[in-house]
Amino acid sequence: MKHNFGAGPCILPQVVFEQAAAAVLDFNGLSILEVSHRHKDFVAVMDEAMDLVKKALNVPSGYSVAFLQGGATLGFTIAALNMMRETKKAGYINTGTWASGAIKEAKKVGVEVNVFASSEEKGFTYIPKNYVAPTDVDYIHFTSNNTIYGTQFKECPKTQLPLVCDMSSDIFSKEINVSEYDLIYAGAQKNLGPAGATLYIVKDEVLGKSTSPFMPTYLDLKQQVEKESMLNTPPVFSVYVAMLNLRDLLATGGVKAMEVKNNTKAKLLYDEIDASPAFRGAVETEDRSNMNVTFLLNDESGSAEFDDLWKSAGIVGLPGHRSVGGYRASMYNALPIESVQVLVDVMKEFARRG
Repeated sequence: MKHNFGAGPCILPQVVFEQAAAAVLDFNGLSILEVSHRHKDFVAVMDEAMDLVKKALNVPSGYSVAFLQGGATLGFTIAALNMMRETKKAGYINTGTWASGAIKEAKKVGVEVNVFASSEEKGFTYIPKNYVAPTDVDYIHFTSNNTIYGTQFKECPKTQLPLVCDMSSDIFSKEINVSEYDLIYAGAQKNLGPAGATLYIVKDEVLGKSTSPFMPTYLDLKQQVEKESMLNTPPVFSVYVAMLNLRDLLATGGVKAMEVKNNTKAKLLYDEIDASPAFRGAVETEDRSNMNVTFLLNDESGSAEFDDLWKSAGIVGLPGHRSVGGYRASMYNALPIESVQVLVDVMKEFARRG
């Protein structure tokens, strides 16, 4: 058995893999890979997927859901274009690589960015606090969880302005209050489904109000919502698997139950990191991510031995991001606690040998 701690494409429940694999062979007499996105059978899939998002996150009335392509990287641009108003200014919190990317793309489309809080000076090892959010901007943007550095917002920033969040790597992992946000976007490939689809949850009252002179049809969320995510051919397979995964999530207790499981997994691993003489955490304790646990060896000379141990145990995906090194255990929703225990046992054995 492989224990997948990879940070990129997500681990999914086995039943979802099985159902998706069956549909590749036969969805409705055709493979899901070849069925027309206009066929009533797939339209029903899209409708159900959007409805299940609303059920899973208790999305209030006055919000719409869309599945687009392009990942959260295109979402950086879509968010900036659709939220641009009279000032053409925005406030961004910089907590890592993806937040930095969002800042860069916003500037490219003409937004004057005010980075009013940042943890860059300490290598993005904490979540900024005690900042003063600007009041003279069109919107506030933040990234809820930082996959590379292993930090996570425990509550959303407080502001009276429209709030935008890239929630790619922790959406559906814990309960949120959608009404606090005007726009949420998230790449599917962490807790939702395979790469290819990007989820958008948008407050209806912000649609169609952009002041940007540049607004390609595809990037206009108003048109995407009006076309029910069918403005062009959607990522059919990714949406289908997301639907299957959301069905399974709701059938096994929903986001509330998943949050309890994720807290348990995170505590198990962080407790070992804190208790072990061989390891230390890479970020501030109070800002640790439940999704991406980053840690370091106290003595780097033991890295080859530790690597041999975890690889021999069937663990994959443990090395830290190439830009920061160390180790990163990504524990998305479908990762079983048994896999976390395997990693903890390996860490205990390594420490015992040392």
